[in-house]
Amino acid sequence: MITFDEFKKTELRVATIEAAERVEGSDKLIKLQLDLGTDPSTSSGQGKRQIVAGIGKRYSPEELIGKQIVIVANLAPRALMGIESHGMLLAASSEEGPILLMPDAQAPSGAQVG
Repeated sequence: MITFDEFKKTELRVATIEAAERVEGSDKLIKLQLDLGTDPSTSSGQGKRQIVAGIGKRYSPEELIGKQIVIVANLAPRALMGIESHGMLLAASSEEGPILLMPDAQAPSGAQVG
């Protein structure tokens, strides 16, 4: 269990997917280019962001472009198959693969969740 104060450190943001492509050599990794809007007051550095996510068995890159997702914006960068990822998207687990968590209406890119 984590405390509420620990949870408050997690910066959840709405991101708009601008580009997506499969990671060569992987059947599940997709590299996403995201728009997080412009908000200079945030610690995570809004703007453009790249993340790598294991959603390729359920989603094709083409169907992701233009969708909005929720990401953890203040994670330390991590390399996946040699590609640096600057965040993590939120998805629910299912037998068919991950299900992206998305706003049910258009939200401003970079909007804070929570």
